[in-house]
Amino acid sequence: MNRLANAAALATLVSGIVFGQLLDPATLTLFNQPPDIWPTYNGDYSGRRFSNLTQINQSNINLLKIEWAYRISGIGPQRGVGAPTIKSTPLMVNGTLYFTIPDHVFAVNALTGALLWQFDFEDHGGHLIGQRGVGMYGNWLYFLTPDGWFISLNAKDGKERWRHKVADEKLQYFTTMSTMIVKNHVLVGVGGDAMDVRGYLEAHDPETGALQWRWWSEPQKVGDPGSETWPNQAAMDHGGGMTWLPGTYDPDLNLLYWGTGNANPVFAGQGRQGANLYTASIVALNADTGKLVWWFQASPHDTHDWDNVETPVLFDAMIDRKPRKLLAQGARCGWFFVLDRTNGQNLVSRPFTGTGNWAKGVDSKGQPIPDPSKEPQVDGSMIDMPAMGATNWPPPSYDPQTELFYLNGIEGYGVAYLYDTSAEPEGYGGGGGGNFDTRSSLFAIDIRNGKIKWKHSHESGISRNDAGMGGGILTTAGHLLFTGDSGQFVAFDPANGNILWHQRLTAALSNGPSTYTLDGKQYIIAGAGDTLYALTLAGK
Repeated sequence: MNRLANAAALATLVSGIVFGQLLDPATLTLFNQPPDIWPTYNGDYSGRRFSNLTQINQSNINLLKIEWAYRISGIGPQRGVGAPTIKSTPLMVNGTLYFTIPDHVFAVNALTGALLWQFDFEDHGGHLIGQRGVGMYGNWLYFLTPDGWFISLNAKDGKERWRHKVADEKLQYFTTMSTMIVKNHVLVGVGGDAMDVRGYLEAHDPETGALQWRWWSEPQKVGDPGSETWPNQAAMDHGGGMTWLPGTYDPDLNLLYWGTGNANPVFAGQGRQGANLYTASIVALNADTGKLVWWFQASPHDTHDWDNVETPVLFDAMIDRKPRKLLAQGARCGWFFVLDRTNGQNLVSRPFTGTGNWAKGVDSKGQPIPDPSKEPQVDGSMIDMPAMGATNWPPPSYDPQTELFYLNGIEGYGVAYLYDTSAEPEGYGGGGGGNFDTRSSLFAIDIRNGKIKWKHSHESGISRNDAGMGGGILTTAGHLLFTGDSGQFVAFDPANGNILWHQRLTAALSNGPSTYTLDGKQYIIAGAGDTLYALTLAGK
Protein backbone atom coordinates (compact mmCIF):
# COMPACT_ATOMS: atom_id res chain seq x y z
CA MET A 1 0.00 0.00 0.00
CA ASN A 2 1.25 3.49 -0.86
CA ARG A 3 0.17 6.72 0.82
CA LEU A 4 0.94 9.94 -1.03
CA ALA A 5 1.67 13.01 1.04
CA ASN A 6 -0.88 15.78 0.83
CA ALA A 7 -0.56 18.81 -1.40
CA ALA A 8 0.80 20.97 1.41
CA ALA A 9 3.73 18.65 1.92
CA LEU A 10 4.42 18.47 -1.80
CA ALA A 11 4.39 22.27 -1.98
CA THR A 12 7.40 22.41 0.32
CA LEU A 13 9.65 21.25 -2.52
CA VAL A 14 12.27 23.92 -3.04
CA SER A 15 12.79 25.60 -6.39
CA GLY A 16 15.67 24.03 -8.28
CA ILE A 17 15.28 20.54 -6.76
CA VAL A 18 13.95 18.17 -9.41
CA PHE A 19 12.13 15.32 -7.67
CA GLY A 20 12.36 11.86 -9.19
CA GLN A 21 15.34 12.24 -11.50
CA LEU A 22 17.41 9.20 -12.32
CA LEU A 23 20.41 8.17 -10.24
CA ASP A 24 23.30 8.23 -12.70
CA PRO A 25 25.18 4.92 -12.32
CA ALA A 26 28.44 6.85 -12.72
CA THR A 27 27.87 8.33 -9.26
CA LEU A 28 28.39 4.88 -7.73
CA THR A 29 32.16 4.94 -7.26
CA LEU A 30 34.81 3.38 -5.08
CA PHE A 31 35.76 6.53 -3.17
CA ASN A 32 34.45 9.84 -4.48
CA GLN A 33 30.71 10.39 -4.70
CA PRO A 34 29.43 13.87 -5.68
CA PRO A 35 28.84 16.18 -2.68
CA ASP A 36 25.09 16.54 -3.20
CA ILE A 37 24.08 12.89 -2.93
CA TRP A 38 24.44 9.86 -0.64
CA PRO A 39 23.65 7.14 -3.20
CA THR A 40 24.40 3.89 -1.34
CA TYR A 41 24.17 2.44 2.16
CA ASN A 42 27.81 3.41 2.82
CA GLY A 43 27.85 6.51 0.58
CA ASP A 44 30.20 4.87 -1.93
CA TYR A 45 31.43 1.37 -2.70
CA SER A 46 34.37 1.49 -0.28
CA GLY A 47 32.50 1.26 3.04
CA ARG A 48 34.79 3.97 4.46
CA ARG A 49 31.90 6.24 5.48
CA PHE A 50 34.25 9.18 4.91
CA SER A 51 33.03 12.40 3.27
CA ASN A 52 35.17 15.05 1.58
CA LEU A 53 32.78 17.80 2.71
CA THR A 54 34.33 20.55 4.86
CA GLN A 55 31.67 23.23 5.35
CA ILE A 56 31.04 21.77 8.81
CA ASN A 57 34.44 21.55 10.49
CA GLN A 58 36.27 21.91 13.78
CA SER A 59 36.26 25.72 13.60
CA ASN A 60 32.45 26.00 13.47
CA ILE A 61 31.16 22.74 14.94
CA ASN A 62 29.63 24.63 17.89
CA LEU A 63 27.17 26.20 15.42
CA LEU A 64 25.75 22.81 14.41
CA LYS A 65 22.03 22.62 15.23
CA ILE A 66 18.93 20.59 14.36
CA GLU A 67 17.39 21.97 11.16
CA TRP A 68 14.43 19.59 11.04
CA ALA A 69 13.23 16.26 12.40
CA TYR A 70 10.86 13.73 10.85
CA ARG A 71 9.16 11.43 13.34
CA ILE A 72 7.46 8.24 12.15
CA SER A 73 3.76 8.38 12.95
CA GLY A 74 0.80 6.05 12.60
CA ILE A 75 2.90 2.90 13.14
CA GLY A 76 2.55 1.22 16.50
CA PRO A 77 4.98 -1.13 18.27
CA GLN A 78 6.40 -3.65 15.82
CA ARG A 79 6.06 -7.34 16.56
CA GLY A 80 8.76 -8.52 18.94
CA VAL A 81 10.84 -5.33 18.81
CA GLY A 82 8.64 -2.58 20.22
CA ALA A 83 8.63 0.99 18.94
CA PRO A 84 9.81 1.60 15.36
CA THR A 85 13.59 2.12 15.18
CA ILE A 86 15.46 3.61 12.22
CA LYS A 87 18.47 1.39 11.54
CA SER A 88 18.70 2.29 7.86
CA THR A 89 21.11 4.80 6.37
CA PRO A 90 18.95 7.01 4.13
CA LEU A 91 19.83 7.42 0.47
CA MET A 92 19.78 11.06 -0.65
CA VAL A 93 19.31 11.57 -4.37
CA ASN A 94 18.02 14.70 -6.11
CA GLY A 95 16.70 16.35 -2.98
CA THR A 96 14.90 13.30 -1.56
CA LEU A 97 15.83 11.06 1.36
CA TYR A 98 14.73 7.40 1.18
CA PHE A 99 14.84 5.35 4.38
CA THR A 100 13.18 2.32 5.99
CA ILE A 101 12.01 0.42 9.01
CA PRO A 102 10.78 -3.19 8.69
CA ASP A 103 7.73 -3.29 6.36
CA HIS A 104 7.88 0.44 5.52
CA VAL A 105 9.72 2.77 3.10
CA PHE A 106 9.64 6.57 3.48
CA ALA A 107 10.54 9.40 1.09
CA VAL A 108 11.01 12.84 2.64
CA ASN A 109 12.14 16.19 1.32
CA ALA A 110 15.83 16.47 2.16
CA LEU A 111 15.60 20.24 2.72
CA THR A 112 12.53 20.32 4.95
CA GLY A 113 11.82 16.81 6.24
CA ALA A 114 8.30 16.87 4.78
CA LEU A 115 6.88 13.44 3.93
CA LEU A 116 6.50 12.89 0.19
CA TRP A 117 5.25 9.32 0.16
CA GLN A 118 5.20 6.17 2.26
CA PHE A 119 5.09 2.52 1.20
CA ASP A 120 3.61 -0.01 3.65
CA PHE A 121 3.83 -3.80 3.50
CA GLU A 122 2.29 -6.49 5.68
CA ASP A 123 4.75 -9.33 6.26
CA HIS A 124 3.72 -12.82 7.33
CA GLY A 125 6.06 -14.13 9.96
CA GLY A 126 9.41 -12.52 9.20
CA HIS A 127 11.72 -11.31 11.97
CA LEU A 128 11.35 -7.56 12.44
CA ILE A 129 14.82 -7.20 13.97
CA GLY A 130 15.75 -4.33 11.63
CA GLN A 131 15.83 -2.97 8.09
CA ARG A 132 18.93 -1.18 6.86
CA GLY A 133 17.68 0.67 3.80
CA VAL A 134 17.04 0.60 0.07
CA GLY A 135 19.18 0.41 -3.03
CA MET A 136 18.61 2.63 -6.08
CA TYR A 137 19.13 2.05 -9.79
CA GLY A 138 17.96 4.76 -12.18
CA ASN A 139 14.54 5.80 -10.93
CA TRP A 140 13.85 2.53 -9.11
CA LEU A 141 14.22 1.54 -5.48
CA TYR A 142 14.78 -2.00 -4.12
CA PHE A 143 13.58 -3.09 -0.70
CA LEU A 144 13.57 -6.36 1.28
CA THR A 145 10.71 -7.29 3.60
CA PRO A 146 11.28 -9.29 6.80
CA ASP A 147 9.62 -12.38 5.29
CA GLY A 148 11.77 -12.61 2.18
CA TRP A 149 10.04 -10.50 -0.46
CA PHE A 150 12.25 -8.50 -2.83
CA ILE A 151 10.24 -5.47 -3.96
CA SER A 152 10.94 -2.74 -6.52
CA LEU A 153 9.30 0.69 -6.20
CA ASN A 154 9.19 3.78 -8.37
CA ALA A 155 11.30 6.40 -6.62
CA LYS A 156 9.01 9.20 -7.81
CA ASP A 157 5.84 8.08 -6.04
CA GLY A 158 6.57 4.82 -4.15
CA LYS A 159 4.31 2.71 -6.34
CA GLU A 160 5.22 -0.97 -6.54
CA ARG A 161 6.68 -2.25 -9.81
CA TRP A 162 7.04 -5.95 -8.95
CA ARG A 163 7.93 -8.36 -6.18
CA HIS A 164 9.80 -11.69 -6.04
CA LYS A 165 10.26 -14.17 -3.21
CA VAL A 166 13.96 -14.60 -2.35
CA ALA A 167 13.84 -16.36 1.05
CA ASP A 168 11.44 -18.69 2.87
CA GLU A 169 10.38 -17.37 6.27
CA LYS A 170 8.99 -20.82 7.14
CA LEU A 171 12.62 -22.01 7.24
CA GLN A 172 13.42 -19.06 9.54
CA TYR A 173 15.20 -17.08 6.85
CA PHE A 174 14.71 -13.33 7.17
CA THR A 175 15.88 -10.37 5.11
CA THR A 176 17.08 -7.16 6.76
CA MET A 177 19.89 -5.82 4.57
CA SER A 178 19.94 -2.77 2.34
CA THR A 179 20.13 -4.04 -1.22
CA MET A 180 23.35 -3.12 -3.03
CA ILE A 181 23.62 -2.05 -6.67
CA VAL A 182 26.70 -3.02 -8.69
CA LYS A 183 26.58 -2.40 -12.46
CA ASN A 184 23.39 -4.18 -13.59
CA HIS A 185 23.14 -6.37 -10.49
CA VAL A 186 20.97 -5.89 -7.41
CA LEU A 187 22.61 -7.85 -4.59
CA VAL A 188 20.45 -9.53 -1.95
CA GLY A 189 21.61 -11.31 1.20
CA VAL A 190 19.79 -13.31 3.87
CA GLY A 191 19.82 -13.95 7.62
CA GLY A 192 18.61 -16.74 9.90
CA ASP A 193 20.11 -19.48 12.08
CA ALA A 194 17.23 -21.06 14.01
CA MET A 195 16.60 -24.01 11.65
CA ASP A 196 20.17 -24.73 10.52
CA VAL A 197 19.78 -23.58 6.93
CA ARG A 198 22.66 -22.55 4.68
CA GLY A 199 23.38 -18.96 3.67
CA TYR A 200 23.55 -17.46 0.20
CA LEU A 201 24.04 -14.23 -1.73
CA GLU A 202 22.06 -13.47 -4.89
CA ALA A 203 22.31 -11.05 -7.82
CA HIS A 204 19.10 -9.98 -9.56
CA ASP A 205 18.26 -8.08 -12.73
CA PRO A 206 17.25 -4.50 -11.83
CA GLU A 207 14.59 -4.28 -14.55
CA THR A 208 12.77 -7.55 -13.96
CA GLY A 209 14.06 -8.91 -10.67
CA ALA A 210 15.10 -12.16 -12.34
CA LEU A 211 17.84 -14.17 -10.64
CA GLN A 212 21.25 -13.75 -12.28
CA TRP A 213 23.43 -15.83 -9.97
CA ARG A 214 23.52 -17.29 -6.46
CA TRP A 215 26.60 -17.97 -4.33
CA TRP A 216 26.18 -20.45 -1.47
CA SER A 217 28.26 -19.84 1.64
CA GLU A 218 29.12 -23.55 1.96
CA PRO A 219 30.47 -25.89 -0.72
CA GLN A 220 27.56 -27.45 -2.56
CA LYS A 221 28.81 -31.03 -2.49
CA VAL A 222 31.53 -33.27 -1.11
CA GLY A 223 34.62 -32.89 -3.26
CA ASP A 224 34.15 -29.17 -3.92
CA PRO A 225 36.89 -26.86 -2.59
CA GLY A 226 36.25 -26.23 1.09
CA SER A 227 34.17 -29.39 1.61
CA GLU A 228 37.11 -30.96 3.43
CA THR A 229 36.42 -28.50 6.29
CA TRP A 230 33.04 -30.17 6.95
CA PRO A 231 32.41 -33.73 8.16
CA ASN A 232 29.68 -34.61 5.63
CA GLN A 233 27.10 -33.37 3.13
CA ALA A 234 24.38 -32.97 5.74
CA ALA A 235 26.52 -30.58 7.78
CA MET A 236 27.13 -28.42 4.71
CA ASP A 237 23.45 -28.44 3.77
CA HIS A 238 22.56 -26.96 7.17
CA GLY A 239 25.73 -24.97 7.80
CA GLY A 240 24.68 -21.31 8.19
CA GLY A 241 26.94 -18.50 6.95
CA MET A 242 24.32 -15.78 6.48
CA THR A 243 24.96 -12.66 4.38
CA TRP A 244 22.75 -10.09 6.10
CA LEU A 245 24.76 -6.86 5.73
CA PRO A 246 25.80 -5.04 2.53
CA GLY A 247 29.31 -5.69 1.32
CA THR A 248 31.74 -3.47 -0.62
CA TYR A 249 33.00 -3.44 -4.21
CA ASP A 250 36.14 -2.52 -6.17
CA PRO A 251 35.14 -1.58 -9.76
CA ASP A 252 38.72 -1.85 -11.04
CA LEU A 253 39.06 -5.43 -9.81
CA ASN A 254 35.34 -6.20 -10.35
CA LEU A 255 35.34 -7.90 -6.95
CA LEU A 256 32.62 -7.93 -4.32
CA TYR A 257 33.77 -8.23 -0.71
CA TRP A 258 31.23 -9.79 1.64
CA GLY A 259 31.17 -10.95 5.23
CA THR A 260 29.49 -14.23 6.13
CA GLY A 261 27.80 -15.24 9.38
CA ASN A 262 28.40 -17.96 11.94
CA ALA A 263 28.22 -21.69 11.29
CA ASN A 264 25.26 -23.80 12.47
CA PRO A 265 24.44 -25.26 14.95
CA VAL A 266 25.47 -21.95 16.50
CA PHE A 267 27.12 -22.91 19.82
CA ALA A 268 27.25 -26.70 19.59
CA GLY A 269 30.03 -27.46 17.11
CA GLN A 270 30.70 -31.13 17.87
CA GLY A 271 28.63 -32.29 14.88
CA ARG A 272 30.53 -30.12 12.38
CA GLN A 273 34.21 -30.66 13.14
CA GLY A 274 36.53 -28.61 10.92
CA ALA A 275 36.94 -24.97 9.96
CA ASN A 276 33.47 -24.89 8.28
CA LEU A 277 34.24 -22.82 5.19
CA TYR A 278 33.01 -20.36 4.07
CA THR A 279 31.23 -19.30 7.24
CA ALA A 280 32.55 -16.51 9.50
CA SER A 281 34.70 -15.29 6.60
CA ILE A 282 35.43 -12.43 4.25
CA VAL A 283 34.92 -13.62 0.68
CA ALA A 284 35.84 -11.95 -2.61
CA LEU A 285 33.43 -12.78 -5.46
CA ASN A 286 33.39 -11.94 -9.16
CA ALA A 287 30.55 -9.40 -9.43
CA ASP A 288 29.27 -10.76 -12.76
CA THR A 289 29.30 -14.48 -11.97
CA GLY A 290 29.34 -14.87 -8.18
CA LYS A 291 32.43 -17.07 -8.49
CA LEU A 292 34.63 -17.20 -5.39
CA VAL A 293 38.06 -15.61 -6.04
CA TRP A 294 39.60 -15.66 -2.53
CA TRP A 295 38.59 -16.01 1.10
CA PHE A 296 39.85 -15.27 4.60
CA GLN A 297 38.26 -16.88 7.66
CA ALA A 298 38.10 -14.61 10.71
CA SER A 299 36.65 -17.20 13.10
CA PRO A 300 37.34 -20.79 11.94
CA HIS A 301 34.88 -23.34 13.36
CA ASP A 302 32.93 -20.56 15.05
CA THR A 303 31.05 -21.68 18.18
CA HIS A 304 30.16 -18.29 19.69
CA ASP A 305 27.62 -16.70 17.29
CA TRP A 306 30.30 -14.38 15.90
CA ASP A 307 28.76 -13.37 12.60
CA ASN A 308 31.57 -11.99 10.47
CA VAL A 309 29.28 -9.73 8.45
CA GLU A 310 30.90 -6.49 9.69
CA THR A 311 31.76 -4.17 6.78
CA PRO A 312 34.93 -5.09 4.81
CA VAL A 313 36.22 -1.51 4.39
CA LEU A 314 38.30 -0.71 1.28
CA PHE A 315 41.04 1.91 1.10
CA ASP A 316 44.45 2.54 -0.47
CA ALA A 317 47.57 3.27 1.58
CA MET A 318 51.36 3.02 1.52
CA ILE A 319 52.66 -0.13 3.21
CA ASP A 320 56.43 -0.56 3.39
CA ARG A 321 56.74 2.39 1.00
CA LYS A 322 54.59 0.67 -1.61
CA PRO A 323 51.01 1.62 -2.60
CA ARG A 324 48.61 -1.16 -1.67
CA LYS A 325 44.93 -1.84 -2.30
CA LEU A 326 43.71 -2.81 1.15
CA LEU A 327 40.70 -4.15 3.00
CA ALA A 328 40.19 -3.86 6.77
CA GLN A 329 37.61 -5.32 9.10
CA GLY A 330 36.90 -4.95 12.78
CA ALA A 331 35.37 -8.39 13.34
CA ARG A 332 32.78 -9.51 15.85
CA CYS A 333 35.27 -12.11 17.09
CA GLY A 334 37.29 -9.24 18.58
CA TRP A 335 40.13 -9.18 16.05
CA PHE A 336 41.16 -6.49 13.56
CA PHE A 337 42.35 -7.62 10.15
CA VAL A 338 44.00 -5.89 7.21
CA LEU A 339 44.24 -7.76 3.90
CA ASP A 340 45.48 -7.06 0.39
CA ARG A 341 42.15 -6.90 -1.41
CA THR A 342 43.61 -8.07 -4.72
CA ASN A 343 44.41 -11.54 -3.38
CA GLY A 344 43.40 -11.82 0.31
CA GLN A 345 46.98 -11.80 1.65
CA ASN A 346 46.95 -11.02 5.36
CA LEU A 347 48.96 -8.02 6.57
CA VAL A 348 47.59 -7.46 10.09
CA SER A 349 45.81 -9.75 12.58
CA ARG A 350 45.47 -8.31 16.08
CA PRO A 351 42.83 -8.36 18.85
CA PHE A 352 41.25 -4.97 19.50
CA THR A 353 39.34 -5.98 22.64
CA GLY A 354 40.92 -8.14 25.33
CA THR A 355 43.71 -10.47 24.33
CA GLY A 356 41.78 -12.59 21.85
CA ASN A 357 42.22 -15.52 24.22
CA TRP A 358 39.70 -17.71 22.42
CA ALA A 359 42.54 -18.25 19.92
CA LYS A 360 45.94 -19.86 20.47
CA GLY A 361 47.57 -17.62 17.86
CA VAL A 362 47.29 -17.27 14.09
CA ASP A 363 48.05 -19.67 11.27
CA SER A 364 50.23 -19.05 8.21
CA LYS A 365 47.35 -17.21 6.55
CA GLY A 366 46.90 -14.86 9.55
CA GLN A 367 43.67 -16.54 10.64
CA PRO A 368 43.08 -17.10 14.39
CA ILE A 369 43.55 -20.69 15.58
CA PRO A 370 40.63 -21.58 17.89
CA ASP A 371 41.49 -22.90 21.36
CA PRO A 372 39.17 -25.90 22.00
CA SER A 373 39.22 -25.17 25.73
CA LYS A 374 37.43 -21.86 25.02
CA GLU A 375 34.54 -23.46 23.15
CA PRO A 376 31.18 -23.48 25.00
CA GLN A 377 31.08 -25.89 27.94
CA VAL A 378 28.20 -27.30 29.98
CA ASP A 379 29.55 -25.48 33.06
CA GLY A 380 30.59 -22.46 31.04
CA SER A 381 33.76 -21.27 29.33
CA MET A 382 35.03 -17.74 29.98
CA ILE A 383 36.58 -15.51 27.32
CA ASP A 384 38.00 -12.01 27.73
CA MET A 385 35.30 -10.23 25.76
CA PRO A 386 31.49 -10.24 26.06
CA ALA A 387 30.03 -13.57 25.05
CA MET A 388 28.04 -12.39 22.04
CA GLY A 389 30.96 -10.62 20.39
CA ALA A 390 33.07 -7.48 20.41
CA THR A 391 31.12 -5.49 17.80
CA ASN A 392 28.16 -5.91 15.48
CA TRP A 393 26.39 -4.39 12.48
CA PRO A 394 26.62 -0.60 13.15
CA PRO A 395 28.96 0.64 10.41
CA PRO A 396 32.61 1.59 11.08
CA SER A 397 34.60 4.29 9.29
CA TYR A 398 38.08 4.80 7.85
CA ASP A 399 39.56 8.31 7.67
CA PRO A 400 42.31 8.67 5.01
CA GLN A 401 43.51 11.86 6.73
CA THR A 402 44.38 10.12 10.00
CA GLU A 403 44.81 6.65 8.47
CA LEU A 404 42.83 5.27 11.40
CA PHE A 405 39.98 2.75 11.39
CA TYR A 406 37.11 3.53 13.80
CA LEU A 407 34.49 1.21 15.27
CA ASN A 408 32.14 1.03 18.24
CA GLY A 409 32.69 -2.13 20.26
CA ILE A 410 32.37 -3.65 23.71
CA GLU A 411 34.95 -4.91 26.19
CA GLY A 412 34.84 -7.11 29.26
CA TYR A 413 34.36 -10.82 29.95
CA GLY A 414 31.71 -13.33 29.02
CA VAL A 415 30.76 -16.99 29.42
CA ALA A 416 29.60 -19.41 26.71
CA TYR A 417 27.47 -22.44 27.58
CA LEU A 418 26.78 -25.74 25.83
CA TYR A 419 23.23 -27.06 26.25
CA ASP A 420 23.10 -29.87 23.69
CA THR A 421 25.86 -32.46 24.16
CA SER A 422 24.55 -34.96 21.59
CA ALA A 423 26.66 -36.08 18.65
CA GLU A 424 24.39 -34.33 16.14
CA PRO A 425 22.98 -31.21 17.81
CA GLU A 426 20.47 -28.91 16.14
CA GLY A 427 19.47 -25.27 16.48
CA TYR A 428 21.57 -23.08 18.73
CA GLY A 429 22.64 -25.88 21.10
CA GLY A 430 23.95 -23.38 23.64
CA GLY A 431 24.13 -19.70 24.47
CA GLY A 432 26.26 -16.84 25.69
CA GLY A 433 25.89 -14.70 28.80
CA GLY A 434 27.36 -14.03 32.20
CA ASN A 435 28.95 -10.82 30.96
CA PHE A 436 30.80 -8.77 33.57
CA ASP A 437 33.20 -5.83 33.85
CA THR A 438 31.75 -4.59 30.56
CA ARG A 439 32.10 -1.24 28.89
CA SER A 440 31.36 0.13 25.46
CA SER A 441 34.16 1.85 23.58
CA LEU A 442 34.94 3.81 20.47
CA PHE A 443 38.21 2.41 19.10
CA ALA A 444 40.65 4.22 16.80
CA ILE A 445 42.92 1.58 15.26
CA ASP A 446 46.19 2.04 13.36
CA ILE A 447 45.76 0.24 10.03
CA ARG A 448 49.47 -0.67 9.75
CA ASN A 449 49.82 -2.61 12.99
CA GLY A 450 46.35 -2.95 14.55
CA LYS A 451 47.32 -1.04 17.69
CA ILE A 452 44.78 1.16 19.45
CA LYS A 453 45.75 4.79 18.81
CA TRP A 454 43.07 6.11 21.17
CA LYS A 455 39.88 4.90 22.81
CA HIS A 456 36.82 6.54 24.36
CA SER A 457 34.97 4.27 26.82
CA HIS A 458 31.87 4.10 28.97
CA GLU A 459 31.96 1.86 32.02
CA SER A 460 28.18 1.37 32.05
CA GLY A 461 26.13 -0.44 29.47
CA ILE A 462 27.15 -2.81 26.70
CA SER A 463 24.18 -2.46 24.35
CA ARG A 464 25.42 -1.77 20.87
CA ASN A 465 22.43 0.42 20.05
CA ASP A 466 20.94 1.83 23.23
CA ALA A 467 23.68 2.69 25.74
CA GLY A 468 27.26 3.86 25.80
CA MET A 469 28.97 4.09 22.42
CA GLY A 470 26.34 3.16 19.85
CA GLY A 471 25.21 3.51 16.27
CA GLY A 472 27.51 3.84 13.31
CA ILE A 473 30.34 6.25 12.51
CA LEU A 474 30.87 9.02 9.95
CA THR A 475 34.19 10.84 9.40
CA THR A 476 34.66 13.94 7.27
CA ALA A 477 37.41 16.05 5.72
CA GLY A 478 36.36 18.74 8.21
CA HIS A 479 38.36 16.71 10.76
CA LEU A 480 35.26 15.42 12.48
CA LEU A 481 34.00 12.01 13.62
CA PHE A 482 30.28 11.64 14.36
CA THR A 483 28.74 8.81 16.39
CA GLY A 484 26.45 8.06 19.33
CA ASP A 485 27.57 8.43 22.94
CA SER A 486 25.12 7.46 25.75
CA GLY A 487 22.06 8.97 24.09
CA GLN A 488 23.92 11.97 22.69
CA PHE A 489 24.97 12.62 19.11
CA VAL A 490 28.65 13.54 19.41
CA ALA A 491 31.45 14.94 17.26
CA PHE A 492 34.99 13.83 18.14
CA ASP A 493 38.37 14.93 16.90
CA PRO A 494 39.33 11.84 14.87
CA ALA A 495 43.03 12.40 15.56
CA ASN A 496 42.88 12.17 19.35
CA GLY A 497 39.33 11.39 20.51
CA ASN A 498 38.63 14.77 22.11
CA ILE A 499 34.90 15.60 22.26
CA LEU A 500 34.17 18.76 20.24
CA TRP A 501 30.36 18.97 20.26
CA HIS A 502 27.30 17.06 21.45
CA GLN A 503 23.54 17.19 20.93
CA ARG A 504 20.87 15.38 22.93
CA LEU A 505 18.38 13.53 20.72
CA THR A 506 15.10 11.90 21.74
CA ALA A 507 16.75 8.47 21.65
CA ALA A 508 20.20 6.95 21.20
CA LEU A 509 21.74 7.05 17.73
CA SER A 510 20.36 3.97 15.97
CA ASN A 511 21.78 4.15 12.43
CA GLY A 512 24.90 5.16 10.54
CA PRO A 513 25.14 8.95 10.16
CA SER A 514 25.55 10.43 6.66
CA THR A 515 26.11 13.83 5.05
CA TYR A 516 25.46 15.81 1.86
CA THR A 517 25.22 19.39 0.60
CA LEU A 518 21.99 20.85 -0.72
CA ASP A 519 20.99 24.42 -1.49
CA GLY A 520 24.46 25.56 -0.41
CA LYS A 521 24.35 23.91 3.01
CA GLN A 522 25.99 20.80 4.38
CA TYR A 523 23.60 18.49 6.24
CA ILE A 524 24.39 15.76 8.76
CA ILE A 525 21.68 13.06 8.90
CA ALA A 526 21.16 10.85 11.95
CA GLY A 527 18.46 8.34 12.97
CA ALA A 528 17.53 8.03 16.64
CA GLY A 529 14.73 5.63 17.51
CA ASP A 530 11.65 6.60 15.49
CA THR A 531 13.01 10.01 14.40
CA LEU A 532 15.26 11.13 11.55
CA TYR A 533 17.26 14.31 12.23
CA ALA A 534 18.91 16.78 9.84
CA LEU A 535 21.53 19.12 11.32
CA THR A 536 23.12 22.18 9.71
CA LEU A 537 25.17 25.20 10.77
CA ALA A 538 23.19 28.01 12.37
CA GLY A 539 23.01 31.00 10.06
CA LYS A 540 23.87 29.12 6.86
